[in-house]
Amino acid sequence: MTAAAPPPRRRPGQRWQAALLAAAGLVLCGCGVSHPRLDGARRAAAEFEKSLARADYAGACALLAPQSRRQLEEDAARPCGQALAGEELPDGGAVRATQVYGRQALLHLERDTLFLSQFAGGWKVVAAGCEPAAGLPYRCALKGG
Repeated sequence: MTAAAPPPRRRPGQRWQAALLAAAGLVLCGCGVSHPRLDGARRAAAEFEKSLARADYAGACALLAPQSRRQLEEDAARPCGQALAGEELPDGGAVRATQVYGRQALLHLERDTLFLSQFAGGWKVVAAGCEPAAGLPYRCALKGG
């Protein structure tokens, strides 16, 4: 009977590489983000979409970030609810993907993209009606200054 060959030894650098790859995978998949933060961003986006679908523009305005609300009112020269009604934002549909970076979130819906920020009172919509532009930042119908 012959002795089994010893398992191949890893070099110390390989251990660090494996650990870095695992950490990068967690960050890229969003696994490192706490569920309450992800869920909070998703709930805010869903409530915003539901308010728009019900034509509850006052409710949708309450979910806008302060600067986005001010910018909307300035641009339309009308109160937020009236201005938001005139925006004709798409029915976003269900959330397909959520990315959270610190206090910022990007939510890809079926037919829209939303940007949110976390404030003391919870997640607020910073931009809506957003579409990617080839080689450029997103173009958003509703956004803060």
